[in-house]
Amino acid sequence: MRRTRAGLAGAVILSLALGACGLKSGSSMVDEVSPGSVGKGEPLKGASLTVTSKNFSENIILGQMLGLIFKAAGAEVLDRTNLPGSISAREALVKGDADAIYEYTGTAWITYLGHADPIPDPHEQWKAVRDEDRGNGVVWLPPSTLNNTYSLAISKKNNAKYKLKTLSDVAALAKKDPGAVTICVENEFASRQDGLPGMQKAYGMSLPAGNIKKMDAGIIYTQVSKSDSCLLGEVYTTDGRIKAMNLDLTVDDKRFFPNYNAAPAVNAKTFARYPVIADLLEPVTEKLTTPVAQKLNAKVDVEGQDPHLVALEWLVDEGFIKEG
Repeated sequence: MRRTRAGLAGAVILSLALGACGLKSGSSMVDEVSPGSVGKGEPLKGASLTVTSKNFSENIILGQMLGLIFKAAGAEVLDRTNLPGSISAREALVKGDADAIYEYTGTAWITYLGHADPIPDPHEQWKAVRDEDRGNGVVWLPPSTLNNTYSLAISKKNNAKYKLKTLSDVAALAKKDPGAVTICVENEFASRQDGLPGMQKAYGMSLPAGNIKKMDAGIIYTQVSKSDSCLLGEVYTTDGRIKAMNLDLTVDDKRFFPNYNAAPAVNAKTFARYPVIADLLEPVTEKLTTPVAQKLNAKVDVEGQDPHLVALEWLVDEGFIKEG
């Protein structure tokens, strides 16, 4: 997977290397931006801040937003976004090699903090992460409603026949007609307990092994949309290809999958020095919804636009910052 639930072994190796030698890569943000509705008076004047992100489109866009907001507020900004994997970005934040990232509550609760069971209520999930992660030197600011969690998608063409609205509907179809339910998934999703095995258990499904096809994430969207090899496919709820490829999402009506709400996570020492970061980011975070993420992600993943320019355009259009 492109976010946290894949490539962790490689990322752990990389994080050890980063811990040994420090983060060296990165480039200065040189945008000519000024305050709009946030950053007035340039409260970060004289600050030197480093932003980071993981290496998938949405998180890169969010990392660019952090940098642009800090830049408009007067800071010098070093861009260390697009790190390979969640662990390397996490290590950068905890060790102080990076000052801020948009992180995901479910990732922190399960992957970083080691809990097996998610907390169903998204705000309570964030509060639990916020409170526990203080001990690791990380300050969590209020979350967005943007929820980049798992779902199963089906093409609108096929759903005209099956009318699947929820995962309970999928389970009922699997029981009634097992051969009809074929699912395309990534390798990791096929084996993780917060993936397909746990989902089947939660919904009382028992799909034949031959009905489960493993492939890369990007291929799944195409297969579900344009072929009959997969009735359903593992997708991420904020992915721009959902709308672009005319897919319907099934609702996780038993709330099995964790909430992956994006929220700013800031190194505690940085936040103690610049608490104004909370005020700068709060209105931006409030605007970040799942539909907004789908639209922004589509600009990158469907239209091929640059994540930095996508972030800049959105912040300017929303009036948060100004160019020039």
